[in-house]
Amino acid sequence: MSADLLPLALDPHALRDAVRTLDADAADTRVDALIQAVHHHADLYHRLDAAVIPDRTYDLLVRELELLEDRFPRLVRPDSPTLRVGGAPVDGLAPFVHEVPMLSLANAFDDADLRDFEGRPHGGAGDTVRWTGIRKRLDDLGIAWDDVAPLAYVVEPKLDGLACELVYEHGALVAAGTRGDGETGEDITHTARTIRNVPRRLTGSGVPARISVRGEILFPLDGFAAMNEARLAAGDKPFENPRNAAAGTVRQLDPSLSAARPLMFLAHSFGFAEGASLPDRHSALLDRFAAWGLPVGEHNRVVHGIDGVLAAIADLGARRHDLPYEIDGAVVKIDDLGLQDALGFVTRAPRWAIAFKYPPPEVVTTLEAIEHQVGRSGVVTPVARLTPVRVGGVTVTNATLHNHAFIEERDLRVGDPVVVKRAGDVIPRVDRRVDDDAHDARPVPLPPTHCPDCATPLEPLEVKDGDGAKKIVCPNTLSCPAQLRAGLRHFVSRGAMDIEGVGGKLIDQLVERGLVARVSDLYRLDAPTLAALDRMGDKSAANVVAQLDASKARPLDKALVALGIREVGEATARELARAFGTLDALLDASTERIAQIHGIGDWVAGHIRRALDDDHLRAELDRLRAAGVAFTPVPVTAAPEPAGDDPVRGRSFVLTGTLPTLTRDEAKARLLAAGGKVAGSVSKKTDYVVAGEAAGSKLDKAQALGVAVIDEAALLIMLGQG
Repeated sequence: MSADLLPLALDPHALRDAVRTLDADAADTRVDALIQAVHHHADLYHRLDAAVIPDRTYDLLVRELELLEDRFPRLVRPDSPTLRVGGAPVDGLAPFVHEVPMLSLANAFDDADLRDFEGRPHGGAGDTVRWTGIRKRLDDLGIAWDDVAPLAYVVEPKLDGLACELVYEHGALVAAGTRGDGETGEDITHTARTIRNVPRRLTGSGVPARISVRGEILFPLDGFAAMNEARLAAGDKPFENPRNAAAGTVRQLDPSLSAARPLMFLAHSFGFAEGASLPDRHSALLDRFAAWGLPVGEHNRVVHGIDGVLAAIADLGARRHDLPYEIDGAVVKIDDLGLQDALGFVTRAPRWAIAFKYPPPEVVTTLEAIEHQVGRSGVVTPVARLTPVRVGGVTVTNATLHNHAFIEERDLRVGDPVVVKRAGDVIPRVDRRVDDDAHDARPVPLPPTHCPDCATPLEPLEVKDGDGAKKIVCPNTLSCPAQLRAGLRHFVSRGAMDIEGVGGKLIDQLVERGLVARVSDLYRLDAPTLAALDRMGDKSAANVVAQLDASKARPLDKALVALGIREVGEATARELARAFGTLDALLDASTERIAQIHGIGDWVAGHIRRALDDDHLRAELDRLRAAGVAFTPVPVTAAPEPAGDDPVRGRSFVLTGTLPTLTRDEAKARLLAAGGKVAGSVSKKTDYVVAGEAAGSKLDKAQALGVAVIDEAALLIMLGQG
């Protein structure tokens, strides 16, 4: 029936009239038929590329369903395709409890790790030889290796997206949640329903009464690029990378936002299944998923033995940048589900699967120029302008050079061929130069002597560890345009005053037209002035004014972050607010009292005190207060002290690198909830550095100071979540 169903009318106006003639019973029957038809034709179009009706006919079927649901709201069903365009925003993300935990995977970084995963012989010879890995576990279980070898494995791309779980009951999608800590995630049912290739209803035979399907939500690279182009055209800031953009999109409270973005889902496993038997091999299960209409990756391979695994991983690695989405490794799983059950789990990971992480990609390009940028604190940073080159699926045109000492240590000169990497597959950086015959003839770059934006003579930057000669700063804090623009962007950012609608393009206009000369001038803006700017309009202007008014009530810690005082990040601002409660109490505090706050110390306290005594800052505080900024007091609370054997409470942590399963914000939130402190820099007072992949200078400093370094697995154990 679904293949032959046509709209009640082929003219939109006549269609509306035809819908009005149906009574409730006829509408109920018609809705059933329409839902089946729309799902059927969407499956033909998106999955099989075999459309059998014109696009207009399909659109009219959807429109008829919308009209019927609007007329008879009780007929709106959870699997209705009309819900893909979104619905009413939710008030917040509710917890999503996984009936079967979503565990993480152990990591392998080279061939030796993979061979250890299957098993290596050790100790003894002949009949006394002992094995590691899977072979050891099978020996312990009394399963003879010769009966199962060579093991069949499935090698899959390790998708760089957001792990999630979809729950279907009697074929209908009823719930969706993020991985979270493996036990409890966030309910994203409202946004998962808007993802185009997520089936609202499973089709075909053998669908279980209940099943949880696990996979990754991600952006296809072409869709991500097109979305960023549209954002730039609209004056919005582009997203930095597909993974973070996907994670942020599915957590939106308004499903219309996710519906407008080209997200996709790929299934890779299941959590539970009730009411039907499943295949006995993982590869066959993926085929079954596809038969039910679930999207499955096209690059999964069944191989035999660890040598087959190594070959498949190498082949996938060679093709990884040609894939339509980002991957950061390969996942290896034993194909036999019975063996998976027998091998079981260890702590947080299965014994029958492992994730192989590819090294960061590196390519050679040319250093075309060295330019300098001025940050909000006046620090001048050299930036490499590069001949455009694709690195890890992204076109890279520039990369930070950190400071002039970095350039000297690597003897970089304009015109040199250089090796570029993407640290953690995200941040581009110049790793080293490539020797060539012309290098010695190229001029040695010199550090600038004057600010590139305002021509003020530059000065060495005073820093705590005494290496200020490595960094230079523009002291013109009042009228340097670059510092003003960067300071405004920081002031309105989410961690500070969180003023939506004031992006980089708008800030550039405000500065260029002389409408804003300091952050307090933002609160003098009115709707007519804003509406006269490019790409604003009355509605956008009114929204910005409303956001500015709302920001006046931000709590003290957020307002302190917004002021941009060097050494006062979110963690320090939170401690200052908890210690003093009000802005006036902080302004009156002595250097000694500030230094007593955990994680601050004498040097930072002195720097904060000098900043607070600065006449220009005091005048700006007065202007902000006159504009209505409340610096809303917070309750004075004692900082948590280290509590006996509690490994987190009262202790200071620094996060660096890319963690396997947690974002930095997630790790930070868990530490704060457990009474820990999260700092932005490493010092002798740091208790632990949590290091992930591509950890940089913070890891080096921790090792130099003898600070304990732990990984994500150890962190989760300390939090009681491992």
